[in-house]
Amino acid sequence: MEVRPSHAPPALVSALTAAVLMAAAAGCGAEPRTAPRADPSSASPQPQQSASASASASASASPSGDPAALDLPDPDEPIPGDAAELAKALKRTSAELADAVDAWDGDGEPPRDVELLALHQQRIYRHTARHPKLAARAFARLPARLAAEARDNTAAIRELLSLAHPVKGTGVIKVRPARPASELRGYFKKAERRFGVEWEVLAAVMFAETKFGRVRSASHVGAQGPMQFMPATWKAYGMGGDIQDTRDAVMAAANYLRATGAPRDYQRALHAYNPSQAYVDAILLHAKQIKRDPRNYLVYYNWQVYVITTKGERRITGP
Repeated sequence: MEVRPSHAPPALVSALTAAVLMAAAAGCGAEPRTAPRADPSSASPQPQQSASASASASASASPSGDPAALDLPDPDEPIPGDAAELAKALKRTSAELADAVDAWDGDGEPPRDVELLALHQQRIYRHTARHPKLAARAFARLPARLAAEARDNTAAIRELLSLAHPVKGTGVIKVRPARPASELRGYFKKAERRFGVEWEVLAAVMFAETKFGRVRSASHVGAQGPMQFMPATWKAYGMGGDIQDTRDAVMAAANYLRATGAPRDYQRALHAYNPSQAYVDAILLHAKQIKRDPRNYLVYYNWQVYVITTKGERRITGP
């Protein structure tokens, strides 16, 4: 978690403990972000499983009707270190993932093929974010559309990782299963209709803050809930709701972003939400990907929570 700049207006303190969350962030109304941050794409050092992890144990039908026919990647399958092989792996994984997502509407637990393919894609992008030269060589071998998507995802993760700071291995970040993707999408769209803030931006914020509600821990400065509000800011923008309630938190976030400049000026509004240009850039890159292809919302929904500890990086949700 992070501390917000003292000059920032009272707003949200990001937990950004989940990956985009990715890397941990500060929240509404805290001090400058100069303190240690958890990886926004990460969370607790203690291995824990989400409901989606148990879901992967029971096979759901893939587009071919047989998940095994896809030769699904192992959760810890090595990421290629050769540019040509890396490009091949990303191209294949992204194509199979798109087909798998097409067969799922976001209701209930994710199918096994969607979960495993999304995790493998996420791991590839986390790797390319840390190896820019390899990424450049690999992306040069991809079709133009996929190359553009790969560059955006890699850049977003790199921005969030730049905010991260290892947490002690003894720390514990609480996680829980996310609400169904279709339910969350309904909340985002309802908030868009009421406040005019694009649902894709709201989804990207929740993705970065708590990996769609998977991260349950409050930030070290007290930010709480799925959208990481400071209690004082919640009183101003929570409209009498429950800070821990997913629907109420999404509506409050849209209310706050509207009050600080959205949709006219997303740069200004997101900077008020979390005063870091790296954060702002990452949110807008992820939102752009969802706008470009709505399937990317379901892909991001299946990216898992990582935590960067003093002993290394660990994934704490998923298969």
